[in-house]
Amino acid sequence: MDFKEEVKDRGKDTETVIKKYMPKEEGLQKTVIAAMRYTMSAGGKRIRPLLMQAVYQLFGGKNQLIEPFMVAIEMIHTYSLIHDDLPALDNDDYRRGRKTAHIVYGEAMAVLAGDSLLNYAYETASKAFAMIPVSSPDDVEAVKEELMVRRNVEAAMQVLAKKPGIYGMIGGQTADVELTGSRLNSSQLAYIYENKTGALIEASMMIGAILAGADDTEIEKIRKVAYNIGMAFQIQDDILDETATFEELGKPIHSDEKNEKVTYVTLYGIKASEEEVKRLSKEASSILQSMSGDTGFLINFIEYLVHRKN
Repeated sequence: MDFKEEVKDRGKDTETVIKKYMPKEEGLQKTVIAAMRYTMSAGGKRIRPLLMQAVYQLFGGKNQLIEPFMVAIEMIHTYSLIHDDLPALDNDDYRRGRKTAHIVYGEAMAVLAGDSLLNYAYETASKAFAMIPVSSPDDVEAVKEELMVRRNVEAAMQVLAKKPGIYGMIGGQTADVELTGSRLNSSQLAYIYENKTGALIEASMMIGAILAGADDTEIEKIRKVAYNIGMAFQIQDDILDETATFEELGKPIHSDEKNEKVTYVTLYGIKASEEEVKRLSKEASSILQSMSGDTGFLINFIEYLVHRKN
C-alpha cells in the first residue's frame, strides 16, 4: 500500500473513533456542543492521535485502551486552535479551509467551546479506567496485570494533565504572547516551539508508550523523538507560512509577519530552516532505528510530516 494511502486509512479510522466519543447536540448546552463538533469535524491531519496509536502499537499495545486518549489529545489540540484564532490572540478568520469558530458562533461561544473541549478531553480520557478488565482476586497473575494497567492509565493521565498546561503548551503560548513584537533570541524561540507546539506531540507519543507498558528508558527515547518531531513540524510551519498559498494551507499566509512574530525563518532564513528540519527529522529517525520493533510507519510518518505542503 502507498504510504499516503495508509495515512489516509488510519486517519479515517481515527475519525470514526472521534465521532464515537463526541457529545450529541442536545439540551440547553447544544449550541456550545455544536461549536465543539463544528471545529472537531474540520478535519486536519490528526497527527497527534496517529502518533499516539503508532507508538502504542510499536510497544505491543493491541486493545482499545488507547482510544479515549487519542480523542482527548485531539480535543485538547482543537481547543488550543479555537483560542489561538480568537481576536485577542492571532485573530484568524479561517482554519483548515473553513471559517473559524468565533466567526461562525461568535467570540463568547468560541471561548466556551474551547473551554468545553478541554474539560471534555479529561472526561473522555478517564473512560479508560472503565476499560480495564477486572480480575478475580484468586488469580494472582491477573491481579498483577490489572494493577499494572491501572498504574499505566494513571501515569498517562498525569502526562495528559501536565503537558498542555503551564509547564507545557500554555507556558509556550504565554511566552509567545508576551514576546510578540520583541527581538527573540534562539533560546526564547526554542522554548516557545518546544512547549507551544512540541508539548502535545510529546504527550501523544509518551502516552502511547506508557499505556503499552514501555519502560522508563524507552519512554525517554520516545520523548526525544517527539521533541525533534515537534521542533521540525513548527519550523516547517514557519517555512510554509512564507512559501505556501492560502489554498494549500487552508488558512491565511504571512500571518506571522502580520502578527509581528519572530520565527525560525525570520532569524535564520528559509534555506537554514529547511536544513534544520532535515537534521531534526534525521535525528528522530535514527533514535527510532535504534529501537526494537517495527518502527517503519513512524519513520515514514516523520518524512511525511516534514515534507508536507500544508
